[in-house]
Amino acid sequence: MSHHPQFVLLNGQHTSLVIDCNNKTPAILYFGKKLSSKTTYDMMKQLSTRQEAKCSVVIEAPISLSPLMGEGFTGAPGIEVFDNNMAWSIGGTLTSITQPSANEVIFESIDSLRSLSVKHHLTLHPHSDVLSATTELTNLGNDAVNVNWCAAPTIPMPLHIDQIMSFEGRWSNEFQRKSFDMFLGSFVRENRKGKTSHDNFPGMVMHNKLTHEQGGECYGFHLGWSGNHKMRAELLAEGRSYAQLGELLMPGELALAPNESYTSPTLYTAYSNQGFSGLSHNFHQFVRQSLITDKVRQKPRPVHYNTWEGIYFDHDVAVLQSLATQAADIGAERFVLDDGWFKGRRGDFAGLGDWTVDREIYPDGLQPLIDHVNKVGMEFGLWFEPEMVNPDSDLYRKHPEWALQTAGNEQLKFRKQLVLDMTNPAVTDYLFNAINDILVEYPQIVYIKWDMNRDLNHAGNLAGKPAVHQQTLAAYALIERLKQANSHVEIESCSSGGARVDYGVLRYTDRVWTSDSNDALDRLTIQRGCSFFFPAEVMGAHVGPRDCHITGRNISIAMRAAVAFFGHMGIEMDPRELTDDERQQLKQIIKLHKQHRQLIHSGKLVRLNTDGDSINFGIVNANQSQGLFAYNSVKETQRTNPPKYHFSGLDADKNYTLSLVWPAGFSFYSQSILSVIENQTFSGEALMTFGMQLPITFPQTSLIFKLNEVK
Repeated sequence: MSHHPQFVLLNGQHTSLVIDCNNKTPAILYFGKKLSSKTTYDMMKQLSTRQEAKCSVVIEAPISLSPLMGEGFTGAPGIEVFDNNMAWSIGGTLTSITQPSANEVIFESIDSLRSLSVKHHLTLHPHSDVLSATTELTNLGNDAVNVNWCAAPTIPMPLHIDQIMSFEGRWSNEFQRKSFDMFLGSFVRENRKGKTSHDNFPGMVMHNKLTHEQGGECYGFHLGWSGNHKMRAELLAEGRSYAQLGELLMPGELALAPNESYTSPTLYTAYSNQGFSGLSHNFHQFVRQSLITDKVRQKPRPVHYNTWEGIYFDHDVAVLQSLATQAADIGAERFVLDDGWFKGRRGDFAGLGDWTVDREIYPDGLQPLIDHVNKVGMEFGLWFEPEMVNPDSDLYRKHPEWALQTAGNEQLKFRKQLVLDMTNPAVTDYLFNAINDILVEYPQIVYIKWDMNRDLNHAGNLAGKPAVHQQTLAAYALIERLKQANSHVEIESCSSGGARVDYGVLRYTDRVWTSDSNDALDRLTIQRGCSFFFPAEVMGAHVGPRDCHITGRNISIAMRAAVAFFGHMGIEMDPRELTDDERQQLKQIIKLHKQHRQLIHSGKLVRLNTDGDSINFGIVNANQSQGLFAYNSVKETQRTNPPKYHFSGLDADKNYTLSLVWPAGFSFYSQSILSVIENQTFSGEALMTFGMQLPITFPQTSLIFKLNEVK
């Protein structure tokens, strides 16, 4: 053992990670605020000396990167394997440490008796302070080994971090947050839907009761994986706690043949002592630098017009051309033709799988519509749902064996569709050719909205084996293959809204559809929850119809537009419903969005603490010279006047002019602060520390303020 260093230190800008290499296998000794050179490994090791407790082991098994039964660990092991022999009791010894760069380390531990190798690959990204970590398990023996569980590296937590924030929800109400106390035992969330899911986002935040948006310590965890997953936060009886995330494998789903390896999905984790907004900033910086491609980052995100809530399946070329003309006039830059354009598709009951243009609706193909969309100055995008098939389709009639299914079990009905078995290369070849043929025939298509609308309830492949793991990898591979063949095409990940929003799919796509709910009040909470891990520019946010099709709520155009303004903005409605005044307002805010989208899509998000009556946040640029801040009144204030608005994230020493940029021509029954502050100058200190009295507004009102530094 002596030839190894005693520890490995990785430093980010604000974070240090210390890995102890003195146990049999490596374990995190410290992960948190950046340490100075004054603090040494020896000091930390001495200060963490634990005593033999009564009726306990003399020396506790470490919470290693993969805590193992062979180490005597009695919490949840990081790896569970079995064969006909003794693989179940895997232990292992650290055999090599390699550092490909100053911010990266790979540990290999080998159990030579059981012929198993475990590699942990950790990278602390210097500009974002996000730690990405994977576990790779390799079978070095001559017989197959079954894998039940192989988590990403396990992260021990300091004991004062005693709260868990989970992200839960349902269709059209994703990313709802709930915090509760750690307790003795395990908080476990499992997702078996076969996709990331609406109800169990694979992420959590651990914090304490003092943490808030602008201050306090917290840790964020996200598993970048679009299949089944399992998350655990456990407090052990001896007073140690940890977080552990990994892919949830179905029984018998994974067996490693000799020399075969399995790599866990990547765990992305970060630490902040600047509150929840500071934590989100780390994750946003990571997405911007490591997941979004240069090509997409360098181009302004075009304002979308999506046809779905405007016309649904009622396609008519002349009507669509007229919608395109109106959308372009309002300011849209990309027209996305949603579901309903392909063979036999008059509703959600038929056609999925038959990816050819329906000549009954489009006698001359899509070209006349595409030409018109391009002529009025917009890009053209198209909707697909490649992984699905309707039983009422030519494809299914020809290949019923191409659907995921399990023998003797009747398929549950779900939106009149089944899931194609993408572990079968014949299926992915068919899909690649069908979609690629459309992209080749219509080279003006520059965007695909890639949807995925059902759960995988009977996820068995042609061989009768559980298929979610391979299915997920096959979906990634198909997207990548299509992109390589059509490098000009951007792809959006949609899954009935937010059921496939994660860093795994975002490696291959360029935007996510945050939620099927375009209700502005719902969206405030959904987008706030999503923003913990995802920056504004990847979050699709559309101005929906006057009467929301999902909640039935009637919300003013001013508020609907103000909420969509802070994402990747779009319109999704029938523009023929707009009054002249609504049309004018929509034009104005889209123009405003284009003026400020550089800031919205690159700035630092500062969420403000909520009082329960309003949801408020701002976006500030890197040198703190410019900011946009939103006050979103949701319900009537508890007192006759609302409270003060404390800006955040500004430079206390700078002076700023303050102006209300939305809504235009805001008026009320009596004079308010808005008639006093317009274009006046205030110090950052005054705006943040003293705060600004808010005006009295109706509930369901959004105000957007702009701040500019006075040079």
